[in-house]
Amino acid sequence: MVAYKTLDQLDVAGKRVLVRVDLNVPMQDGKVSDATRIERLVPTIQALTKAGGRVVLLSHFGRPKGKPTPDASLAQLVAPLSAALGGRHIAFADDCIGPAAEKVVGALLDGDVALLENLRFHPGEEINDPGFASSLAKLGDLYVNDAFSAAHRAHASTEALAHLLPNAAGLLMQAELEALTKALEKPERPVAAIVGGSKVSTKLDLLNSLVGKVDLLIIGGAMANTMLLAQGVEVGKSLVERDMLDTAKAIFAAADKAGCTIVLPEDAVVASKLAAGQETRIVPMGEVPADLMVLDAGPKTVATIAAKLAGAKTLVWNGPVGAFEFPPFDAGTNAIAQNVARLVAAGQLLAVAGGGDTVSAMSHAGVIDKLSYVSTAGGAFLEWLEGRELPGVKALAA
Repeated sequence: MVAYKTLDQLDVAGKRVLVRVDLNVPMQDGKVSDATRIERLVPTIQALTKAGGRVVLLSHFGRPKGKPTPDASLAQLVAPLSAALGGRHIAFADDCIGPAAEKVVGALLDGDVALLENLRFHPGEEINDPGFASSLAKLGDLYVNDAFSAAHRAHASTEALAHLLPNAAGLLMQAELEALTKALEKPERPVAAIVGGSKVSTKLDLLNSLVGKVDLLIIGGAMANTMLLAQGVEVGKSLVERDMLDTAKAIFAAADKAGCTIVLPEDAVVASKLAAGQETRIVPMGEVPADLMVLDAGPKTVATIAAKLAGAKTLVWNGPVGAFEFPPFDAGTNAIAQNVARLVAAGQLLAVAGGGDTVSAMSHAGVIDKLSYVSTAGGAFLEWLEGRELPGVKALAA
């Protein structure tokens, strides 16, 4: 892991502090539908304002493709951000560089907070343009990156800007990096991983990375169908990637060579189609009717996973083991998640989860605050699990 400076190593009093955050939150009918990312930024912002810093928030939102787009304006995040900060006034600039930004930043007093308009309204952001980064740097004296979720992108605000100003990791970035280091870089063994989701093809790099790092790899969700079929186990009309069977066999071989045990479903909840309220059956794997599909892990599988995890010390979790969005196919993921939460509460397990719809699954199971750490980072979390170098983290090297 890169050695980086932390907030307590910066003297921020009276300084303009550019803070890269991630306000790319889901919206529905003009309102934030999940404020988790906003709420997790609060500690860093409060720490900087309390220390007398003049906080200037930088973020992207959506995919405006290098030009201003009304529905991608960060103006709509001012009120939710203010609410998360207890009603604190947030100054807003309708551009992130140039006269409009300079005017707003120049008016800040110690302890004030400003939000600048969407970075991606400028093409220079996503192409990591040095000139655009320099324009951003003119607005600040210090740089703090608190957006681990954007750290896998070498953009101007995540990579180039860090080289232009004294920098540090924000409290959220620090928490992410510490949790991930404990989970895979310096873990207490045995280490287990749960990987779910629909396709082996989208998580091939992840699976190949994990078999060399963990002692136990539990595969669930529809991707387990492909792994089972590669072993000659028929899965009815379930979602399966028949063109990935040789790849699945190669993953088994790599795991065997690395001494990693792969655990696959032993039974399943099946139904005729994926929809809420379906009539279901529980069948052993190998006995899935040809006209039915596997949609959740069965009770025997859940019990086996519980028994396996009872002997683990560390767990990394990415992806649900069933179609949790459609009850009753959420039962398997819920039961496993609640068991993991009990192990964490008992001090028996360090459990880190994240990536894709994992956060939604943990929230649905009621355990999002009961695991050791749940990352909202999505792609960055996955790329870290895959063993890739993250440009936004590398740029913080002390």
